Amino acid sequence: MAADVPRNDRFLRALRREPTDTTPLWVMRQAGRYLPEYRATRGKAGSFMGLATNPEFACEVTLQPLARFDLDAAILFSDILTIPDAMGLGLSFEAGEGPRFARPVRDAAAIHALAVPDMDGELRYVMDAVRLIRKELGGRVPLIGFSGSPWTLACYMVEGQGSRDFARVKAMAWSEPALAHALLDTLARAVAAYLVAQAHAGAQALMVFDTWGGLLGPAPFREFSLRYMAQVVATVKADPACRGIPVILFSKGANGQLEALADTGCDGLGVDWTIGIGEARQRVGHQVALQGNLDPAVLRATPAIVEREARAVLDAFGNHPGHVFNLGHGITPEVDPDNVKVLVDTVHAHGRKIRAA
Repeated sequence: MAADVPRNDRFLRALRREPTDTTPLWVMRQAGRYLPEYRATRGKAGSFMGLATNPEFACEVTLQPLARFDLDAAILFSDILTIPDAMGLGLSFEAGEGPRFARPVRDAAAIHALAVPDMDGELRYVMDAVRLIRKELGGRVPLIGFSGSPWTLACYMVEGQGSRDFARVKAMAWSEPALAHALLDTLARAVAAYLVAQAHAGAQALMVFDTWGGLLGPAPFREFSLRYMAQVVATVKADPACRGIPVILFSKGANGQLEALADTGCDGLGVDWTIGIGEARQRVGHQVALQGNLDPAVLRATPAIVEREARAVLDAFGNHPGHVFNLGHGITPEVDPDNVKVLVDTVHAHGRKIRAA
């Protein structure tokens, strides 16, 4: 099932650094609160977790942006914290405060008690959603599955909630590195198993969100984040179900590590907006595809500015294979959906002009 070629395969071709007729585009958090139909479905679900853990609702909101916009990929609607929730940490979302864990892990006993969740047990709802979405997509565009990175999951699991600096887990990494590595190794095995299970269920590309990798300095990044993402990539690539399925790594704020990230064996790198996409391409060459990297705040500007800035990103990348247009991070709730349509149409139209030049 996962090997089926969708009718629109621009996204997959770009990740293989093959020529495409125009630049493919999808948007991080493309199913989200900026869409009134998403807000209506979330209201029916009763809560964010009620939405994310119900395969029918997750499928519904995954498909909503594709009904509005000419996007080149769908991404599973879920959350990066499904793995620690399945580990029994008691995930909840407080209004205006973000995620919280009732039972954070802060000592050796708690960390050594963790185990890789059962993908057909605690996380079956995710796989059921992937299967349902693939069915409902009907081969229109590829489906992306995803996970949080081991380091990012550890940040939330040790802190117990969101934070500006995640000082607790960083202190653990410095003062108790063996304990931090035990946690990260368990999470790397869980993330790899989770991504492989999504591929078995029908995901046609896989993405790892290293949202908090940029909090680390160069040496700690390599030890506590990069090392475990490389482990995940290697494990996923070794599984027969994942043969030919591209893996994208997105490490926000880690632009100093692009070359090292490219060396993990991944197929694509997400790039945030704090580096020029042209510079990023020069640094990694043709080793990997690049995904990005418009500042999400641009979508709150006028349509003319959205057009101008989208064209600037495409021009900076140039007429080279291996570009998936995206934002440099997730779309924000205040964005006017009409501006997203402007973005999608501009990227496709200007991408064709670049290739015809």
